[in-house]
Amino acid sequence: MNHDYFIVPPDKNISLKDYDPEFTGHFKSKEEAREKLTKDIRDLVKLQDVLYAHDVYGVLMIFQALDAAGKDGTIKHVMSGVNPQGCAVSSFKAPSSEELDHDYLWRCMKALPEKGKIGIFNRSYYEEVLVVRVHKDLLNRQKLPPNKKNEDLWQQRFDEINQFEKYLVKNGILVIKFFLHVSKEEQKQRFLKRINLPEKNWKFSLADAKERSHWKEYQEAYEDLFNHTSTKYAPWYIIPADNKWYTHAAVADIIVKKLKELNLVYPNVSEEHKQELLKVKQILENE
Repeated sequence: MNHDYFIVPPDKNISLKDYDPEFTGHFKSKEEAREKLTKDIRDLVKLQDVLYAHDVYGVLMIFQALDAAGKDGTIKHVMSGVNPQGCAVSSFKAPSSEELDHDYLWRCMKALPEKGKIGIFNRSYYEEVLVVRVHKDLLNRQKLPPNKKNEDLWQQRFDEINQFEKYLVKNGILVIKFFLHVSKEEQKQRFLKRINLPEKNWKFSLADAKERSHWKEYQEAYEDLFNHTSTKYAPWYIIPADNKWYTHAAVADIIVKKLKELNLVYPNVSEEHKQELLKVKQILENE
């Protein structure tokens, strides 16, 4: 799978129109993609085990998308085989009153993964340059100094996020950022399905429809975000999301590739510890 197709090149401005939400790569069928996903899940299970034992790196996966793009389903399918003791998912919705009493990165900092573990952010601090930018009235709740509520704020936050992610990477946290790119027509069909099927009704709210009316503003906000925060140390991957089976396969493939690049190994056992193991083995065998 060619990851260059998905990546947002650092230091280059892109347009979302250049990324096809219906793209399905070289796969000839859903079955072929699912076979690849199954293999990558097996590899991911092994890599997570070594990551945990190696205990030097942590992994932070960030999933951003418009409503109905498939974040929940992608996390469910791709991470289905990992050990839950070494993986945690954090979902960031509207901030609480306590969270609004802190800086905008605070609630995400608290959820960062430990060394040896995988942390998944379902939405993230990037909401602070997305939904808050589209709905600027939300800034009034953030208790900012008066001179900070202007257009310079977004560039300031881009710079702060870049520095924050650089800090994470330098301290052993691998940052993998996914944007699930769904088309407006596909989102419409998924909304209608949520309305028409009783078992899906709980997944739809009037707020989803209201946000859809800001489609153009969100597209522009995402493009600006990508053009300012896709870096060499933490690039953005724009994943086609109109075909869920392809989304899952593409995300899993990238995760496995990035984990392999860490060159993870099981810890070396000292000679003294080996001798202790041999003694215990002898005792057990003589029982």
